Amino acid sequence: MRILIFQHLAVEHAGSFGEFWRRGGHEMKVVELDEGETIPELEGFDLLAVMGGPMDTWQEDLHPWLIPEKAAIRRWVREMERPYLGICLGHQLLADSLGGKVSLMAQPEVGLATIELTDAGRQDHLFRGMRHSIQTLQWHGAEVSVLPEHGEALAANAACGVQAMRWGAHAYGLQYHMELTERTVQDWRVIPEYRVSLDRALGPRRAEGLAGEVAMCLDGFRQTARQINDNLMALVDRSGK
Repeated sequence: MRILIFQHLAVEHAGSFGEFWRRGGHEMKVVELDEGETIPELEGFDLLAVMGGPMDTWQEDLHPWLIPEKAAIRRWVREMERPYLGICLGHQLLADSLGGKVSLMAQPEVGLATIELTDAGRQDHLFRGMRHSIQTLQWHGAEVSVLPEHGEALAANAACGVQAMRWGAHAYGLQYHMELTERTVQDWRVIPEYRVSLDRALGPRRAEGLAGEVAMCLDGFRQTARQINDNLMALVDRSGK
């Protein structure tokens, strides 16, 4: 399988998903859009994974590469009808590219949080075999405020009404993180935009302890990511037949 990965920041990579994909023998092509790398021809890939980043979907003047990225996402899911996984910014870009709306939140959601699957999420293939309540790491100040036409919310919590979404049969967005590695919090907290939202949401003292809180949950996050990945790979296999 050939997997195309859009990154917007070197430290926001595929994490544990990348480990699963390497061990599965899949070929990965990473495009670091914020460093000026160009999007290749899409036809030769089986899965498009779009990761997070500190920029917002509407900042096309500051980050002009968002324009061709959105066009590629739109073509991939709407015209080519191939499997898509977006995490955090990648989730928001999926909604934005298809006509939904992404807005700033009144208060950033940062830290450990539980999400609940909706009725649709409980029946969706991506969440097969998973509990209805899922522990996550959140680190975002924007959210999908209006789903695109034909989009469906698969998970939510009190802070954010669209924690997961599906568009069509095989395009998924996850607002939350479970792809974490041992270095994730340390790597992200030095990014200025992330540090601001971290301190604003948790306060400086609690922010200092987030890495320790997350470390105790890494095994659970890895199990969640593995189940999501197994379900996603089954979906990709079916779509290619």
